[in-house]
Amino acid sequence: MNLRLLRYFVSTVDEGSATQAATRLHVTQPVLSRQLRQLEQELGMALFERQGHRLRLTPAGSQFLPLARSLLRQADEVRRAAASIASGRLDQLHLAVPTTTLSDVVAPFLATLLPDDPVPIVRQLDPRGADAALHSGADLAIVPRPPSSDLASCALAVLPIWAQVPIEDEWSARDSVSVGELAERELLVLTEGFRPRQLLDEAMAAAGLSYRRYIECTNAQVAQALAAAGRGVAVVSDDPRFSLSPVGLTGPAGAVRIHLYAAWDPQHHAATTLAALADRLAQFCVDRYGPGVRPIPG
Repeated sequence: MNLRLLRYFVSTVDEGSATQAATRLHVTQPVLSRQLRQLEQELGMALFERQGHRLRLTPAGSQFLPLARSLLRQADEVRRAAASIASGRLDQLHLAVPTTTLSDVVAPFLATLLPDDPVPIVRQLDPRGADAALHSGADLAIVPRPPSSDLASCALAVLPIWAQVPIEDEWSARDSVSVGELAERELLVLTEGFRPRQLLDEAMAAAGLSYRRYIECTNAQVAQALAAAGRGVAVVSDDPRFSLSPVGLTGPAGAVRIHLYAAWDPQHHAATTLAALADRLAQFCVDRYGPGVRPIPG
């Protein structure tokens, strides 16, 4: 369907007469009239009742009008999107983020975005990883494992896994505890799909240890709330809440920590913009948590 004819039709309705619409469209009135008749022929229905020089919408024209407006709006959106893609600009940023990273890292970073930055749209990270998240429509994926070599990526931060306890707990004044000590306590751990739990499992296995008493939680904040209520030690990567004291956790290989990466398609039309945003997020992590979280190059 010819969009130009649709614009002539909508403009004629909005202006109230063919003469005024012709002036607005910079065409002569006879040309506009011919275009309107051509549209009616293509549609196979009369859009206007003609009374001398006056035009009035037919019932069919009244029903067709909102459809024409909708199609023109969509065409304008497609045109704007095409211009954005051609220029390498990104108007919306679709982010795929793990739930354990969203509240403490990504959401605070989004609060620092500038007016000319893309509008962020956040979704939960696909459990299959960065490739699946990007394939399903994300522009940028934040992941706790090194992305595949087919993707462009940036190491964002190395964050500690904490053993969080109430301030009255005997561990609250310590800098760190070992997984051996941890195994003796009642634990509040995340379910096995969460990366902090997987890292804890790996450290426990490397030390030849197994859990004795533990409660599994599907949300880090729930684990922290239970820890504040005296139900055990919360083992999470989240910032402390409920006045809990965070204590570092060490295993046979040293500190137990989670690595965060940003990944994107190197062929993305706004790959340069995504790389710049990833660099800004990495610097935000350093500003928020200190230079100790900066990944070591290589």
